[in-house]
Amino acid sequence: MKKLLSFGRGLLTALALIAGLALWAVAPWPVLVGLAALVALWMLLTRSGQQAASVAGVGISTLRQRLGSSSVVVIGIAGVVAVLVAMLSMAEGYRQTLARTGSADTVLVLRGASAAEVMSTLDLASINVIEQAQGISRGPDGRPLASPETVVAANLPIKGGAPDQDGSVQLRGVGDRAWLVRPQVKIVQGRKFETGKREVVVGSGAQRQFAGLDVGKQIRLGSEQWTVVGVFKSGDAMDSEVWADAEMVAATYRRGASRNAVVAKLTSAKAFKPFKAALAGDPRLQVDVTTTADYFAKQSEGMTTVIRVIGIVVGSIMAIGAVFGALNTMFATVATRAREIATLRAIGFRGLPVVVAVMLETMLLALVGGLIGGVLAWAIFNGYTASTIAGGVGQLTFDFRVTGELLWSGLKWALAIGFVGGLFPALRAATLPVTSALRAL
Repeated sequence: MKKLLSFGRGLLTALALIAGLALWAVAPWPVLVGLAALVALWMLLTRSGQQAASVAGVGISTLRQRLGSSSVVVIGIAGVVAVLVAMLSMAEGYRQTLARTGSADTVLVLRGASAAEVMSTLDLASINVIEQAQGISRGPDGRPLASPETVVAANLPIKGGAPDQDGSVQLRGVGDRAWLVRPQVKIVQGRKFETGKREVVVGSGAQRQFAGLDVGKQIRLGSEQWTVVGVFKSGDAMDSEVWADAEMVAATYRRGASRNAVVAKLTSAKAFKPFKAALAGDPRLQVDVTTTADYFAKQSEGMTTVIRVIGIVVGSIMAIGAVFGALNTMFATVATRAREIATLRAIGFRGLPVVVAVMLETMLLALVGGLIGGVLAWAIFNGYTASTIAGGVGQLTFDFRVTGELLWSGLKWALAIGFVGGLFPALRAATLPVTSALRAL
């Protein structure tokens, strides 16, 4: 019967712990700050709280004497937080790069049921109809700000890689309208390519990723030699691309007069719905219309989710190790202080103050580890440049982004590890028979 009751108590404790961690994970910071304030008030205004503060003060004051064992907890939790924040900052940097690429007043027109630009094909007749649709803004010359574009995957040697190691770059064939549709794209070195010539301008991200993209160099795209004449910067996913004249790209890759997509600048974001309805109601067309903001947000969802899941899985595995490290450390601490804790309980200290005191000591170590891990992740990874596959076409260059939200998430993980690692030793300290503890050591 006693074993059954003990099992039941253990099961209830485990379920309560799981529920508490789930609530901790989703709770916003004001709730957690308020909870900390309530604990502080309890310790200031109640007798049990003051007892907990006294016991915790004694334990914290002896941390220097237990520096070796305490550092195991701090270092373990710091490693968990650093790895977790680094992985999540990679996902955040990828998402932000694609999110900056689009806007609510710029639309992307693809062939119906096309998941990405490279999968779409629009013939010349459809392009002419799209360009004349109502809602498209017009440039200084009175022509619609619509850019028919060809998108292909080209191979270029990776900078710093093996001589025969190539990577995939997104080659975009554009016309003069592309620069007006995307005013954020600015030439920072050299000049724009000339119409009718095999010249390219390269994004600053592509230049960092691939070899031979300096102004004046010759590169091979398809079966032809092209000259790099300029470098552009946009601060978004376009930085990872190579641009050239649309007619020359189509001729090189045998695309004829067709294009993959039409990118158009609307008169305003409010014009999107009428523009989409007009194209959907035209029997000559079978197209999908979306804002560029929505398109690139969807393009980022899959990869962002994968990176986040990997980060959480890796962080969870490391967290389990950190929890066991904390358990071992705190059980050893409770064992060495068994007589002291028993004496306190014998003179009137209740079990709750003892539990809270041990928990506070562990949470303090976890807080220090979380702060160290967060600082390390920010110092090492914030702004670190990486590349990955974007939309299945080319390598997307982006920077890791260690945001305040990610640092807060890492700190929550650290405190959760400290809570779990300190809970069971704390319960052990509070339930240790006084007579047994007094006879110990």
